[in-house]
Amino acid sequence: MKLTTAPIHAVSRWVRRQPPKVKAFLAVVSGMAALVLLRFIVHDHDNLFVAAEAVHSIGISVLIYKLMKEKTCAGLSLKSQELTAIFLAVRLYCSFVMEYDIHTILDLATLGTTLWVIYMIRFKLKASYMEDKDNFALYYVLIPCVVLAVMIHPSTSHNILNRISWALCVYLEAVSVLPQLRVMQNTKIVEPFTAHYVFALGVARFLSCAHWVLQIMDTRGRLLVALGYGLWPSMVIISEIVQTFILADFCYYYVKSVFGGQLVLRLPSGVV
Repeated sequence: MKLTTAPIHAVSRWVRRQPPKVKAFLAVVSGMAALVLLRFIVHDHDNLFVAAEAVHSIGISVLIYKLMKEKTCAGLSLKSQELTAIFLAVRLYCSFVMEYDIHTILDLATLGTTLWVIYMIRFKLKASYMEDKDNFALYYVLIPCVVLAVMIHPSTSHNILNRISWALCVYLEAVSVLPQLRVMQNTKIVEPFTAHYVFALGVARFLSCAHWVLQIMDTRGRLLVALGYGLWPSMVIISEIVQTFILADFCYYYVKSVFGGQLVLRLPSGVV
């Protein structure tokens, strides 16, 4: 095991010594390399979006296992789960009225499990809920997302309310994990099940972002035209990239912790 992890630790130490600009460059290069790899491995890039939904569902399943086995919700953000439920409900509505497909079924399953998690935190396991650590003000993201959705939304032929709702769920999804990251920032120690859940979110966000980027590459930009005109196509891509990079730092320390054989993830100051 030591022989296997020694090169990883060496690379990790080298990365930590680099200035922020070099770290950002390495992150971009790694992301591009992963995209190139996915482009050759996955022939139908729509499968990436389905895979993202499936990984998200797996992450929720990990939370359910944690809540049922350990009978505690310590380290979990109720506000993050509520934001997730909001954007899933809005996206489910948009799916029913705009395009009913496999994504609708996956969203319905994920919304159901998310509502169950919210119920457990609010009522069954309320005594273990770390309310003082879950101190992210939701209006910091809700109000800007609503305003942004009203100003920048798809220019399709659908009803204006449906188009604004579609934009709202895209923007909310991009920032829904912020309260969970705040909880981890406040505690500095992340127990295994919560770490697995957040890492699954990071993988899901990356797969979703890869789906959009590869689709744009394959259509040579025609997909952006199909999404509409104005700022909306750019905002879709920016939202996907933002939600991926929000979790990139945590995912790095998660992988490092796993290869280091640490069951509990300890985050250094300044992370997330």
